Amino acid sequence: MQEQGDKKQRDNAAAAQRRKRLVFRAWHRGIREMDLLLGHYADKHINTLNEEKLQALEHIMSYEDSDLLCFFTGEIAIPANIDHKLFHDILTCRQQAE
Repeated sequence: MQEQGDKKQRDNAAAAQRRKRLVFRAWHRGIREMDLLLGHYADKHINTLNEEKLQALEHIMSYEDSDLLCFFTGEIAIPANIDHKLFHDILTCRQQAE
């Protein structure tokens, strides 16, 4: 029983660390516009994202800032592999902040 409790505690600590890293990465992108866009979204939603959405956020954040900025501004069509509901949630979050 104790082992299960210890494992759950380690899993929770690992999940918290992962979320903390994602928030840091969201705020330290390289292009200020992307810092603001992803950082605000991460601050507001990171604790409510399930595993699927965390993976989607990590995938979106794996793209170069210059490409992401073009996708978010509509200069370039959003590639199918990141055209995820989360991508549109980030856009909606930005629009609500304006």
